[in-house]
Amino acid sequence: MTAWVLRATVLGALVVALRLLLGFAMASAPTYGTIWRAGCLVVIVAVVVAWGMRDGRSGTAADLTVRWLAAGAVAGLASGAVCWVLDQVPGIELGDAGALFELTSAASFIMLLIFLPALVGVAFGRRRARRTPESAARVSEPEFAPAT
Repeated sequence: MTAWVLRATVLGALVVALRLLLGFAMASAPTYGTIWRAGCLVVIVAVVVAWGMRDGRSGTAADLTVRWLAAGAVAGLASGAVCWVLDQVPGIELGDAGALFELTSAASFIMLLIFLPALVGVAFGRRRARRTPESAARVSEPEFAPAT
């Protein structure tokens, strides 16, 4: 399985699970809607940033921008389609959005919600990976003193 397919599958499933959880939470306690939405947003962003940092620290020279863009696009489209299908099931409330909305606006929002924090995580991970060996080398290697 290619790297972007794994990311798209896991993150798309996470988005669907969080939207289902949000739908049930909003049905049971609608007055806490802002807190529920913010919590779901924080979970998605935290998972994506952590995964991006892991990619950045791995030290591969692969183009992570295209990998994360493809993962975000597929996760956004797939989660939008799955959420639209689940919204047709009686008893599951996900906001009654139409297929056009789910496959355009919601999908592009999810794509950006995955892509941008992932690149921040990659940049932070690469920066930390660059600093770690240098600082360890400075501490462990003694100063060179020529013999006279």
